Amino acid sequence: MNDSSSVERLSATLRDELNRYPEGQKLPSSRALVARYQVSPVTVSRAIAALAAEGLVTSRPGAGVFKATARRVAGGVGDVSWQEVALSADAPHAAVHAGSRGAGAAGVLATLTTPPPEVIDLNGGYLHAALQPERALAAALARAGRRPGTWSRPPVEGLAELRDWFARDIGGPGGSLDASDILITAGAQSALTTALRALTTPGSPVLVESPTYPGMLAIARAAGLRPVPVPVDADGVRTDLLAEAFEATRARVFVCQPLFHNPTGTVLSPPRRAAVLRIARAAGAFVVEDDFARRLVHADSPPLPLPLAADDPDGVVVHVRSLTKAASPSLRIGALSARGPVLERLRAIQVVDSFFVPRPLQETALELVGSPAWASHLRALAGALRDRRTTLLAALSSALPTLLPHQPPRGGYHLWLRLPDGTDESAITAAALRHGVAVTAGSPYFTAEAPAPHLRVSYVSTPGTAQLEEGIHRLRQALPAAA
Repeated sequence: MNDSSSVERLSATLRDELNRYPEGQKLPSSRALVARYQVSPVTVSRAIAALAAEGLVTSRPGAGVFKATARRVAGGVGDVSWQEVALSADAPHAAVHAGSRGAGAAGVLATLTTPPPEVIDLNGGYLHAALQPERALAAALARAGRRPGTWSRPPVEGLAELRDWFARDIGGPGGSLDASDILITAGAQSALTTALRALTTPGSPVLVESPTYPGMLAIARAAGLRPVPVPVDADGVRTDLLAEAFEATRARVFVCQPLFHNPTGTVLSPPRRAAVLRIARAAGAFVVEDDFARRLVHADSPPLPLPLAADDPDGVVVHVRSLTKAASPSLRIGALSARGPVLERLRAIQVVDSFFVPRPLQETALELVGSPAWASHLRALAGALRDRRTTLLAALSSALPTLLPHQPPRGGYHLWLRLPDGTDESAITAAALRHGVAVTAGSPYFTAEAPAPHLRVSYVSTPGTAQLEEGIHRLRQALPAAA
C-alpha cells in the first residue's frame, strides 16, 4: 500500500470522526488506531501530525492527542482603504543622496562571525547545537523527504498548511488571522527586507527604535532609506517622541520589536502598545512588528502579551515571525502577515527577489511544528534560557557587579550592559578577544553616535553554563587591560 495514500486516507477518516468529538476530548491512543485501521505506527504519526498542522488536534506529550478548541470566527477586516494613500504617497523617483545605499553590514557580520575554538562566544545570535532540536529536525527532514511532491514547485505565497499554521501561531487562540493573510519567507531577515522595500521608496525616512537591531539598519541603508531614531526606555519606545517623529518626518513606516527588544530586552508596556497603533494610524503609516523573540521566552516569564498584529483590524501592522531563532540558523523559514492591498505589494516584491521559498524547507518546517517534539523542545528551551540567564547574572554579580542590568529580561538570549561613561567600546571588545572571549560593542545598534557605551552579551552560543561563567571571568580580566 502506498504510504502517502495511507496517510491521506487515515487523515480524512480521523477528520470526519472529529466531528463527533466534543472540544478537548482525547482521541484513541496510537496503538489503538494502529489496531483499528490496520496501518503502521508511522502512518498514524504522520496523520496526527497533519491534523495538528491544520489546528484540528493538539498533542500533549505524556497525555495524548486531543481535539482542539474551535477558533473564533474572524470579526472581519477593518477599514484598510487608508493603505491606498500610504502606498502611493512617496514620489516614484525619490532622490537618493550619493553613498546613501551603503549597507553598513559590520554590525550583522559581527554576530555571524564564528570565533576560533579557543574563544568563548558571548556574541552570537543563534542557538548552539546543544540547544537545537537536532533529532526532531532530522526526523522532520526525513519525513518531509518522503512526501510526494516535496521537490515540486510550491505556491509563491508558501504551502497552504504552513501558512495556516503561522496564522494560528501569530493570531493566538481564537485569532482572526487566516492563511490568506500570510506570506512564507526565507527567515526574518528576508521578511524585513521585503517589508521595507514594499512600504517605502529610496530616499524616504523610516522610523526605528534607538537602539535597534543592526541587521534592520543595514537593510534600510541598503534600500537607500534614512533611519530616524526614536528612543527606547524601560517601557519600550517613547510614544510621545514617536508622534513627534511622524509629524516631523512624514515617515510612512515605523519598525519595532515590542517583545524582548534587541538589544535592551524591554517589553512594550500595555499603554504604549495602544499608543503605537493609534499614532501610526493617525499618521497613515505602517508598523513593521519584528516578533523575533516570542519563542525565546524563559521558563520564569510572566504571560506574554499578544502581538500588535492581534489588535489591529485596520491593517496597520505588518508582522514578522520566524522559526529560525528557536530552532536552527539553517531552518530559514519565516512569515509576513498583513491585511489589505499591502499584502499584494509584499507578495510582488518577494516574487521578484526570490520567486518562492524552497519547498523541501517548507515541508520540513511543517513536519517539525506539527510534531509533539516541537512543543517539547520549546519547553526545554525555555528552561535552558532561564538557567543560562541566571548563570550569567550570577557571574556578573560576582565579577562585574556595576554592569548588572536593572531589569534583566525574561525572554530573548542576551543582556545589554551599560559601561561607565568614557569607556572605549572598541578597546574593550578587542581586549576581550585577546583574553579569549567575544562580546559585541553597542555602537552598531545606534543610527549615529551612541549616547553611552554598551556591550551586548549573548548566552546561547556556548555549549553550556560553565563557558558562560568562564567568559565573564575573562571579560573581567579584559576590562583593566583596556582602561
